[in-house]
Amino acid sequence: MADPQSNAPSRADAGAPTSGVIHIRTRLTADFTVISNALAQMRGSAVTVGVAAYIASLPDGTPVTIPALCKHFSEGEILISRALRELEAAGYLERRRERTSTGHVRTRTYFYDVPGGDPDSGPDPEPDGPPEPPRPRRPRKQPVVVAVTPPSAAVPETARASSSPAEAETPVPLADADPKAVAVLTGLRRVDPRLILSARETARLAPAVAQWLAAGLLPTHITDHLTARLPDYFLTRPVGILAYRLKETPLPVPTRSVDLPTRPMVAPMRNCDGCERAFRSAEPGRCRDCRAGDQLRAVG
Repeated sequence: MADPQSNAPSRADAGAPTSGVIHIRTRLTADFTVISNALAQMRGSAVTVGVAAYIASLPDGTPVTIPALCKHFSEGEILISRALRELEAAGYLERRRERTSTGHVRTRTYFYDVPGGDPDSGPDPEPDGPPEPPRPRRPRKQPVVVAVTPPSAAVPETARASSSPAEAETPVPLADADPKAVAVLTGLRRVDPRLILSARETARLAPAVAQWLAAGLLPTHITDHLTARLPDYFLTRPVGILAYRLKETPLPVPTRSVDLPTRPMVAPMRNCDGCERAFRSAEPGRCRDCRAGDQLRAVG
């Protein structure tokens, strides 16, 4: 007697997704670039991510000026320059003006795989001899000197003394830090819950924040500067990005603080009555998506 056979279709693979992208992986052994998911999945402009991936794939010494990038991409100078500024604000790109041994001043561009790295630990762009083996990254020294200080800003002697090299390397104890600067740093978590700093990290950043307060900036403007356009994912502690922004992208000192508008109060978090999703609103009710769906049903 013949064996029984079934004409029912075989069961589909339970591990394969039913929707969305399905990756076909190919093992690459040459001509590839490794970038972090935080950079590849950064929210915002696709031009910024594309420029970052292109710069990461270039060998050391390749020009990455705006005209050079415009020759490669079809976008114009405005979009390319905006992408470079966004990468600088996120801590992936840094442009420094350095003086060579011959006395000429040139601009060097450093691209970080992870924001907050140390460019001094990488290979020399102009080596004089055979290449040395790579050295491990060392912690970046905390910058406390304000990059741009107008002559009219009166900085107290205590603020100028805190910018000495010895204090830049060894932060003051938290008990001796400026209470207003500590309050600004501890209040960052109310804007972004990920910005929870330890006592040592707070003591490290407090001298730089105290200098901005002494120069005439309001605490709300310092908070806005430190929390604007943060990456969606932190691969390391956020103190590196905050330290970078305090030094490399300083805010202009206002001439009259009374003319600056005050920062509005942040609305509390509430649960939507329709989908239970969290959203910010002054009054309880439905989120924006639920309200839009109610309007569409009413029109239909």
